[in-house]
Amino acid sequence: MILAIDEGTTGVTCLVIDHDGQVRGRAYSEFTQHFPRPGWVEHDAEEIWDVTRRVARVATAEARLRMDAVTGIGITNQRETIVVWDRSTGRPIHHALVWQDGRTADACRALKEAGHEPEVRRRTGLVIDPYFSATKLSWLLDHVPGARARAEAGELAAGTIDTWLVWCLTGGRLHLTDPTNASRTLLYNLRSGAWDPEMLDLFGVPAAVLPEVRASSEVYGTTDGRAFDAEIPVAGIAGDQQSALYGHGCWSPGQSKNTYGTGAFLLVHTGDQPVESRQGLLTTAACGPRGERAFALEGSIFIAGAAVQWLRDGLRIVENAGETEFLARSLESNDGVYFVPAFTGLGAPHWEPGARGTIVGLTRGSTRAHLVRAALEAMAFSTHDVVEAMQGDAGVRIGELRVDGGATANNWMMQFQADVLGVPVRRPAMVEMTARGAAGLAGLATGFWASPEEFHAARPDERVFEPAADASGRAALLSGWRRALAATRAWATDAG
Repeated sequence: MILAIDEGTTGVTCLVIDHDGQVRGRAYSEFTQHFPRPGWVEHDAEEIWDVTRRVARVATAEARLRMDAVTGIGITNQRETIVVWDRSTGRPIHHALVWQDGRTADACRALKEAGHEPEVRRRTGLVIDPYFSATKLSWLLDHVPGARARAEAGELAAGTIDTWLVWCLTGGRLHLTDPTNASRTLLYNLRSGAWDPEMLDLFGVPAAVLPEVRASSEVYGTTDGRAFDAEIPVAGIAGDQQSALYGHGCWSPGQSKNTYGTGAFLLVHTGDQPVESRQGLLTTAACGPRGERAFALEGSIFIAGAAVQWLRDGLRIVENAGETEFLARSLESNDGVYFVPAFTGLGAPHWEPGARGTIVGLTRGSTRAHLVRAALEAMAFSTHDVVEAMQGDAGVRIGELRVDGGATANNWMMQFQADVLGVPVRRPAMVEMTARGAAGLAGLATGFWASPEEFHAARPDERVFEPAADASGRAALLSGWRRALAATRAWATDAG
């Protein structure tokens, strides 16, 4: 069987997956979130490793599998979080700085004001933002005493969480990453497939500190025996969203997936060449059928499931997310009520940072069911807007949307999503697509699955939601959504 390590932002999930794609063992544990100052978010990398090792043992025990019988290990991870450690001791020099950490906002603003963003976008496919790893890495080198000199001398190693886990698994023998994670650092040139000297110079990162970039599906080496009392091939790596894209079998141009979590991440595969976005989407590395380097466009919807959490925790009009399906079904229509959940601004493709949550169309007849339905509809409308932008950028038609994440359990919403898009929505029985993708990449490298097609065939049952709304009904719904967006923008920009 394959051991998939899914290292997320708040915890680690380990799955043991057999040749038929069935989960034979599963375990999960959270780790500590550190908030030393407002807007700063850190993780203890050593704690992440301890939790990973423990959870992996629990999952294999549940599967009644000896560690020395594991065929291979695949890793998927939170992408932009950065760790720096001592090469000789393996000890981190500071807590990891998490993708959510905003301490480098001023540095990013200065780089933008100096006019660097167009060239950064051309080379890396990204925008200058604290979200990505480069300015966080530079901050660590500048703020930990002696770190920059030690990094330039080759005494320190740095990497995203996949790199850290590979180092720990192999007892420090391997310092590497894959293109999907490298492409989230602001330091990787999408076209050359290597670290970009000009970006290293711009962000003040010495090349000596960075890992080797290897393919996403490859036997990199084996665990050193101390980690799991066995030498197991480490054979697959992909950042969480690209891993989910691969897990869905989206490895041809136009194939797309959406992960509905607190926010939503929508990726469309664009083939073997990067596509520059004209609408503020990110260009990123992805995986081809055998894990070879390919490309995708990515759009981030800031608020998805978080809107339902707000209805539950902020307004207390539902007790749990499971109620939302019943309440949405209780109405024949939205009765003109729209909710734009721009709590932290509008993301792709609208990009209005000053926007805030807006509810329009309320009457005396409006009830909590209208608010619930409007929150669910907003996820579908936001997804439609990103899909439309992607189709324009990539020049491909998205023929169906594959989905995963917690909100996909809501059948009403999945049907509404299909109706709004006008294309089928495909939901797998197995929702842990990030882990499945990592397992597939490791399984191909080790020969566990003979081909990408064999891996894709080894998947649990799926349900397909076919669009049922007519074109005029779809147009009317989208017209109302656009009016709600216009109202949201007007509030954000009319300071008078």
